[in-house]
Amino acid sequence: MTDDVAQVAQAAIARHVKSLRQGRRWSLDELASRSGVSKGMLVQIEGARTNPSIGTLCRIAESFGVNIGRLLESEPEPVVKIVGADEPPVLWRGGAGGTGRLLRGVNDPAFVEVWQWRMPPGESHDSGDHAVGTRELIHLQQGSIVVTVDGAEHAVRAGETIDFRADRPHTYRNAADVEAVLTMVVVMPQGERDRRA
Repeated sequence: MTDDVAQVAQAAIARHVKSLRQGRRWSLDELASRSGVSKGMLVQIEGARTNPSIGTLCRIAESFGVNIGRLLESEPEPVVKIVGADEPPVLWRGGAGGTGRLLRGVNDPAFVEVWQWRMPPGESHDSGDHAVGTRELIHLQQGSIVVTVDGAEHAVRAGETIDFRADRPHTYRNAADVEAVLTMVVVMPQGERDRRA
């Protein structure tokens, strides 16, 4: 992500987090408790002074009952939107150089996110758990990955699609010697999530 795109994304995230929090009349402490994100980090996010991790954005979005795409919107939702090839932000960078780009997220009529992931050999990502009822569908375009859900490993090869409940800890790992390229669709239930519950 270029510096300009990162700054636009940070500003949008800051604006939306503050607006959603204030619209619910939640204090920073309340949002921190509901999301499991520290109050200090929330202050940094609302001040557009940090680039939060994908995990942090997921926890905040889930606490509001929206998807990550809602936190990145710069303008009201149009009737038709075409997203340019260079527009989707990279929201995850792995230790081996992998990337996760949010191609598009919608909140109406359901919460859906479409991602493109690139995972070089040896790359992995621990996704933790999402809101109860969340599902992920991953279509592997190139290479192979191992998806671990609740401790059980599932090998997925190019051309295959895996569909699983993502409301439990899960990881993705490229154990092969070629880059894995995949499209992921995340479908989330509507409603706020309180991690204290």
